[in-house]
Amino acid sequence: MPKLTETYARKIQQTKSGTSKHWDSEIKGLVLFVGKKAKTWYFQKDVGGQTRRVLIGRFPVISANAARQTALGFALEWGRGAGKKIQIGPPKLIDALKAYLSRPKLRSETHKDGMRKLFENHLKDWLHLPLDELTKSMVVERHRSLAKTPSTANHTLRYFRSVWNHARRTSDLPEAPTMAIEWFDEAPPGTIISDLKLWRQTTSDLYNPIHTVFYELLLFTGLRKTEALTLEWKNVHEGHIHLPVTKNGRSFDLPILQRHHEILAPVRGLHRRWVFPSPKGPEGRLGAPRRLQWSPHAHRRTFATVAMEAGVLEEVVGRLLNHTPLSITGQRYARPSLDALRPAMETVCKELQLRTHHGYSSED
Repeated sequence: MPKLTETYARKIQQTKSGTSKHWDSEIKGLVLFVGKKAKTWYFQKDVGGQTRRVLIGRFPVISANAARQTALGFALEWGRGAGKKIQIGPPKLIDALKAYLSRPKLRSETHKDGMRKLFENHLKDWLHLPLDELTKSMVVERHRSLAKTPSTANHTLRYFRSVWNHARRTSDLPEAPTMAIEWFDEAPPGTIISDLKLWRQTTSDLYNPIHTVFYELLLFTGLRKTEALTLEWKNVHEGHIHLPVTKNGRSFDLPILQRHHEILAPVRGLHRRWVFPSPKGPEGRLGAPRRLQWSPHAHRRTFATVAMEAGVLEEVVGRLLNHTPLSITGQRYARPSLDALRPAMETVCKELQLRTHHGYSSED
C-alpha cells in the first residue's frame, strides 16, 4: 500500500466503471475512493463488529494533508471508544434499496420486484457505490440515456430519488441529485376498447380458456392486471372480492354480482389456490396472458368509460377502481359500503353485457 500523498492522489486515474479503493500505508483506516467522476476521502474502521465509515471530503477540495490530519483525529477518538457514537457513512445504493424495500408500509411484493428489476436493469453499475458518490451530472446523464422510453427513464430516477430520500433520514446526505433532472413529458395513451363486439369475438377465440376468463374478469371488474393475476380463491366471496394489498397500500373490497361468478365458473376447481393457474408461471399462477390488441389497462379504462357513460358518478367510479380520493374527507372518513357500491356495479355490468353482445360502442 502506498502513502496517500498529494502527488499520488492526483496521479490516480478515474475508473471506467465501479470504484477503486486506495488505502494509506501509514494511517490505518484512511482510504481514497476513486470512481468515474470523483475522488473521495474516507476514514473507515471496524468498531464493535461493524464497519464504520465517515466521509472526510472530496479531493482536491480536501487536500491529502488535510485528509491525513482528519483521519489521525478520527483514529485517536475512535481508539478511545468515541467511535461507537460516530454515525456510519452514507450506504451503498444496493443497501439503501434494501432498506427502502423493507419498509412495512410499502406496496405489494410485485411493486418491490418491479423496483428491483428497474435498478438491476438501468442502475446496475451504481449499486455498489456509496450514495454520496452519485452526482447530479451522473443522474442527468443516466436519465438522458433512457430517453427512448420516457416512462422508464422517469420511473427509474424517481424511484432512485425515493430510495435516496429514505436513506437521508439516517445518513448525512444533501438533497437528492435528481433535482437537476428535467423530467420527460409522459402523455398517457388513454386507449379504450371501442368495439366491444370485436373484443368478445377475439377473447372467445383464444386457445387457452383461462386467458379468456382473465380478460373478461378485467373488463367486468376494472381490476388492475396484477390484482387479477394474483387473485386467490380464498379472497373470492359470494358478494365481493377482497384484495389484501393494492397499489395504494390499502386493502380493498370490490362488490361482485352473479355475473362475475358466471365469468369465473370455467376456472373453478382448476387450482386450490390461484384463480388463474399456470404450471409454467410464478408460484404456479398465470404470469403472462396472451397479448391482445388491447392492453390489460385498456380494459380498466373501458370499465371506467362505460360506467360514466351509463350515468355512474365519477366519484363512485373512482371508488370501484380503488382510486385514492382527492379530498381529505374522502381519504380519511368516507368508506362506502359494498351495498352502497353494488347498484353502480350492476349498472356497469348491464351496460357491458349489452355492448359486448350487441356491438354497441362508445363511438356510436
